[in-house]
Amino acid sequence: MTLSPYLIPANPLIWEQEIKKSRFIAYIGHTPTPEEAKAFVDSIRAKEPTARHHCWAFVAGQPSDSRVLGFSDDGEPSGTAGKPMLAQLQGSGIGEITAVVVRYFGGIKLGTGGLVRAYGGTLSMALAELSLTERRLFSELKVTVQYADMPVVEFLLAEYKAHWQKVDYGADVSGVLAVESRDVSDFCAQLLDRSQGRVVAKLLGD
Repeated sequence: MTLSPYLIPANPLIWEQEIKKSRFIAYIGHTPTPEEAKAFVDSIRAKEPTARHHCWAFVAGQPSDSRVLGFSDDGEPSGTAGKPMLAQLQGSGIGEITAVVVRYFGGIKLGTGGLVRAYGGTLSMALAELSLTERRLFSELKVTVQYADMPVVEFLLAEYKAHWQKVDYGADVSGVLAVESRDVSDFCAQLLDRSQGRVVAKLLGD
């Protein structure tokens, strides 16, 4: 898994096309966990109860995390719907995403190649219309700071776009900093150096 930010859906999306009289409707939602992904699929089944197929795929976590993947052909020939949909999601680099493509059969069979193109293509075109936002990954660092060293801490928080998660103003300032995970090593080194060794940040739980 990566510590870098990744893209996630900013808003739900519905996109539809007709192929040889069959209607293909793509629903895309933001689903941070596999449980939320399955709930999203169930919600589309309830929304479109008369559709013949509700094929789906999800990447319910970081794009590179193979433990949070899933897909289903939902009655279409094996490998013609869920798998090409999952390939589209993985190729997009988007995380925390579930797609359901609903099919209303129009009476004309598409064949296995046609189905792969229909499901994968419908989702591909829907993804092109999807609005996205960035998910930043944070780690928590515990610190105790003398008041004289607070300007150093505040300067580095601004420089690294980090922030106090919890803070207590007592004899010293103590609390928890939220720092982007990919910056933790650099942040800790800078903090130690600029405070001349007086401020040591440790990962929470260490």
